[in-house]
Amino acid sequence: MNAQGKSGHSLGVLILAAGQGTRMVSALPKVLHPIGGRPMISYLLRLANALKPSGIGLVVGHHEELVRKEVSESAKAWGLTRPVTFIRQKEQTGSGAAVLEALPFLRKFQTALVTCGDSPLLTFDTVYSLLNGHAKDKAQVTLLTARMPNPKGYGRIVRSPLGEVLRIVEESQATAKEAGISEVNSGTYCFETALLVEALKQLKPQGPKREQYLTDCLEIIQRKGGRAAAYLAPGHEEILGINTRLHLAQAERVLNRRTLERLMLSGATATDPAHTYVDADVEVGQDSLLLPGTILRGSTKIGRQCRIGPNAYIENSSVGNECSISFSQVADSRILEKCSVGPFSNIRPGSVIGPRAKVGNFSEVKASKIGFGSKVPHLSYVGDAEVAEDVNIGAGTITCNYDGVEKHKTIIEAKAFIGSNVNLVAPVKVGKGATIGAGSTITEDVPEGALALARAQQVNKLRKS
Repeated sequence: MNAQGKSGHSLGVLILAAGQGTRMVSALPKVLHPIGGRPMISYLLRLANALKPSGIGLVVGHHEELVRKEVSESAKAWGLTRPVTFIRQKEQTGSGAAVLEALPFLRKFQTALVTCGDSPLLTFDTVYSLLNGHAKDKAQVTLLTARMPNPKGYGRIVRSPLGEVLRIVEESQATAKEAGISEVNSGTYCFETALLVEALKQLKPQGPKREQYLTDCLEIIQRKGGRAAAYLAPGHEEILGINTRLHLAQAERVLNRRTLERLMLSGATATDPAHTYVDADVEVGQDSLLLPGTILRGSTKIGRQCRIGPNAYIENSSVGNECSISFSQVADSRILEKCSVGPFSNIRPGSVIGPRAKVGNFSEVKASKIGFGSKVPHLSYVGDAEVAEDVNIGAGTITCNYDGVEKHKTIIEAKAFIGSNVNLVAPVKVGKGATIGAGSTITEDVPEGALALARAQQVNKLRKS
């Protein structure tokens, strides 16, 4: 699909994102709530961008400054290549009123796709088919519908005996027979803009809130001789609208399942998908294994032939090929090829581990580099340090990097051996091949190849009986 569509007509995409989302019970605008590691509005904008339209409009209202800021600052990260036109809805008085505010934007295009900013599960294939069907049927309005096993809360699609779309009936106004209809309205429409503009002008406020409903445009267009059609989505999950945090959790499960399916089809293994959680932008290499309890967040990238988990949490980090990470946490760091992390390790932001390095059980690394083949096997803290290749750091070693005012650096050169229970008081440098005796507190630089001992002489005294 491109900006001209199948029939050569210009296409504009309008996303409605002005609502308050009061049922979310949140200070955050509904469309900024995260799903799969990104705000839900990002999925609609990426979908719109993929259609290659002539224009993308976003109707904002409630906390519009937050929505504008997030979209403007994140557009590049979301892969948006087309500009977004912001349209302000002054008063939240229904979907029809929102589209009315967008008339100056919509008039530029012959065909308009209108959708909701709280429907993050819509897929490109479905919307592409909706637009193709609209052009093929030469309809003036085409609805995206779905069959719901439990249609409660959705407007029902009433068809003629021949299958033609007659109208949309809101649940509150449906007869018993109409309430039993399983085909429902998704809130996504394709309009020929000229008729939509005329229909919008005839909308009348309804209900106690005096709202104008976009669904009423269907009957207005039909009265003018326009043809209404419907495209049935392949599954009901796609049209799920996020109105509560319960819906948010449902959508998260669907998106997580889709992401894991994508990864497994590309060569990764998830032994227990129901207990593996992966954000939408995560990448996992061929023949890597994700064990139960694995959580991969943000922009994490896992290489080939890795073993991740059980119970590993990795966020915004890269992991090289043939690595193992179990019962551990990694954040904003790089784990290079053939490294082992865990169990029960914490790799904090700004760290680079390896290649072929080991960070073992109950160890913590923060803003440090652990060089080729070096080992921090257990019970150690390495912070603000540069550790060269083939260094062994004994159990209980601590880099004392903070003096209460500033952080200081520890440098450990190649092939140094750090004994157990050593305190390295930064700033300090341990030279190449040096050895630090167990239990030492090192406050001065250690020359290359030297043995450093910094502990009081042992004194044994006999106790009186």
